[in-house]
Amino acid sequence: MDDLFGTGPDDDDGDADGSSAAPRTSGGPASPRSPLAVRMRPRTLDDVVGQQHLLGQGSPLRQLAAGTDATGPAGPSSLILWGPPGTGKTTLAHVIAKGPGRKFVELSAITAGVKDVRRVMDEALTARDLFKTTTVLFLDEIHRFNKAQQDALLPGVENRWVVLVAATTENPSFSVVSPLLSRSLLLTLKPLTDADVEGLLHRAVTDVRGLSARVELSAEALAHLVRLSGGDARRALTALEAAAGVAFGDADDASAETTVLIELKHTERALDVAAVRYDRAGDQHYDVASAFIKSIRGSDVDAALHYLARMLEAGEDPRFVARRIVISAAEDIGMADPTALQTAVAAAQAVQLIGMPEGRIVLAEAVVHLATAPKSNAAYLGINQAIADVRAGLGNGIPAHLRDAHYPGSKQLGHGQGYKYAHDAPHSVAAQQYPPDDLVGRDYYQPTANGAEREIAPRLERLRNIIRGT
Repeated sequence: MDDLFGTGPDDDDGDADGSSAAPRTSGGPASPRSPLAVRMRPRTLDDVVGQQHLLGQGSPLRQLAAGTDATGPAGPSSLILWGPPGTGKTTLAHVIAKGPGRKFVELSAITAGVKDVRRVMDEALTARDLFKTTTVLFLDEIHRFNKAQQDALLPGVENRWVVLVAATTENPSFSVVSPLLSRSLLLTLKPLTDADVEGLLHRAVTDVRGLSARVELSAEALAHLVRLSGGDARRALTALEAAAGVAFGDADDASAETTVLIELKHTERALDVAAVRYDRAGDQHYDVASAFIKSIRGSDVDAALHYLARMLEAGEDPRFVARRIVISAAEDIGMADPTALQTAVAAAQAVQLIGMPEGRIVLAEAVVHLATAPKSNAAYLGINQAIADVRAGLGNGIPAHLRDAHYPGSKQLGHGQGYKYAHDAPHSVAAQQYPPDDLVGRDYYQPTANGAEREIAPRLERLRNIIRGT
């Protein structure tokens, strides 16, 4: 395990700040290596996983990383990198720092103040004027800077004493002052895809800076790590390193020549999270979704919540779950509780608006409403029967008095003649024929005695009697 987790000859990147680790004292204990996520940090933009929408030829990031080798008349632009944790904001800053003719300075808004910012500006002005060197200031967590601290950055950014690369997980429109926003380019980073994370993990397993092919990943362990990463590269690599430690601890022979297999049980023990047996593209996807809908239909709210949790924990798209809930509201609850569909549609819109993980609360509320609501599939059966008749060729023609009578010549055809305006009749219900001749008397909607349909049934009988003149 010494070569895998201790200081070794392949640990050439040193610590996160780029400095080399102190050499091991002969005969002394091994000093700890940098975390796997730090060791695997890309050295060039071509090594960066994901964010390809920002890395095209000639893009601001490419120009900035090229340093003094950049072509064209445009100078380097200050950037604000906005995105979720683990999407590569710090990585991009460190790659940019390696560009020729660059001096890299890193500050954290958590610990730095106005005094630190002004010191960097003074040093940057000196480096530019005396040494023709551009200072790249990487400011992490810029949203934690107050207005006065952000204002201190303006002269240096305005006059390009520094090229600011600021990182934030908060919306810059609300967390960064307008003058700084107008002097910088806002680049939005996206969460890594499952394929991106898979590629990153495979690279970490084989790369000499990573685990040096000392381990192999089973398909189940890989899928578990990808799912739990949530598109966060740092989380994925940290989890891989922990699972490798568990696997080596279990190995009977962990010599330098041994390749250890990381299995699902190792990732579960390392992360203390059980793997959810769920295949988003296979049988489990359809089986769990089916059990979810049938539990709502069967009014078992507890089972419905279980299957909801199972889908969400497995990384199922919450929009898919929301769509199924909307369908269930119309198909299984219907007019027994007309508010169920309103709740379902509101939940689907809310999930789109707020995303996860908070979206789980909205989905749970909708599931509880639907599962505990009275049930009726009368509207669902009604439209199915109506469609069956249409497909069977029934319903020929439209009664003349219901046809459009607004265009020239329609009255000569008898259109609209004899039509009774419903609002002129008592209770706004007029006795007249509405369906085609061959469907007169056909009842499609048969309300149940459940929920609100208990009130609809007698009212519907009265309406049909008046309309049909019976």
